[in-house]
Amino acid sequence: MRHLFSTVVRCWGTRPTLRLSGYLWVAAMFGVLAALEANRIGVFLVPPFAATLTILMLLPETAVAQPYALIVGSVCGAAVGTGVSFLGSGLGMAVLAMIVAFVLISLIHAYHPPGVALASIPVLLHPGHWFPLLVVLPFTAAAVVSAAAMSKWLRGWPVYPKSLRDCAR
Repeated sequence: MRHLFSTVVRCWGTRPTLRLSGYLWVAAMFGVLAALEANRIGVFLVPPFAATLTILMLLPETAVAQPYALIVGSVCGAAVGTGVSFLGSGLGMAVLAMIVAFVLISLIHAYHPPGVALASIPVLLHPGHWFPLLVVLPFTAAAVVSAAAMSKWLRGWPVYPKSLRDCAR
């Protein structure tokens, strides 16, 4: 049994490569979101943002972490949720919003898993009609820009974003 457990962890487990600076960056981003929320500026401290930061830090080379997918997928998901919220609220409408967001962001090649989750926030929490532009867009832009800046300034920080030259066909 012990051998099975160690094999599962070794083969399927993750190996976080963050240094102290990465943990401090994530903590600072959460702190800013909490401060904005505490000052009643809006709904900012939502779980999909934690997932976005985790993806940026631990999976920066993946397609779902790249700026286009991250920003457009998140804003689109939140916009879908806002649109669906005009039709109603509750769990059924939240599920509908997430399904529509999943399909739409996949079709526009902007798949970012937290973007699917963000579609439920306007339906369940009613953060206002401008949530996608006043909350999601600034957060995702700040996350992308700060992760890219840290990648340039700090040694050992994961390379981010992926070079467009490496993607040339």
